Amino acid sequence: MLPASGPDGTMTVDGFDALYDALLKAAATARTMPNRVAEKFAASTANLPRSTEAERLVVQRVGQDLFRSALLDYWQGRCCVTGLDVPELLRASHIRPWAMCDRDEERLDVFNGLLLSPALDALFDGGWISFAVDRAMLVSPALPASKLGMMGVDPNGRVHGLQTRHLRYLEFHRAQVFRAKLASR
Repeated sequence: MLPASGPDGTMTVDGFDALYDALLKAAATARTMPNRVAEKFAASTANLPRSTEAERLVVQRVGQDLFRSALLDYWQGRCCVTGLDVPELLRASHIRPWAMCDRDEERLDVFNGLLLSPALDALFDGGWISFAVDRAMLVSPALPASKLGMMGVDPNGRVHGLQTRHLRYLEFHRAQVFRAKLASR
């Protein structure tokens, strides 16, 4: 989520406040690169057995906690759609759901996650909304627009700060999770 850099990879900032912001974003990006989160997960779960359902749940919980922490860092503690900045209310939402991921690196990839307000998280996880390549919110035709208003959700919302690496996960979400067709009655 660093500001756009020049063609030669340099970035220019104007003043100490801009420099401080750029350094914070660079540090968050470095801490949340996909392999770093997966490495922390592997180290945290290396000695845990994985033979029973209860043990697998412990491993999953460790991974989800690391994922949430990485998303809070990556998205700077803000909902990527609304800007809500109350961490206790924000949800770490997988774009490609945890159970549908092929490997831990995919489950823990920060580019497979959005930090969302509770209503947006419920809608996104349930496939009622998704996001287009142009970052615009897509609303399922199975969900009447009036219901979004009742939930306090702006149907014109956009996700901010997406990187190219998010797009393959969003493509999966649109194809496999999003309720693109009108629900049968």
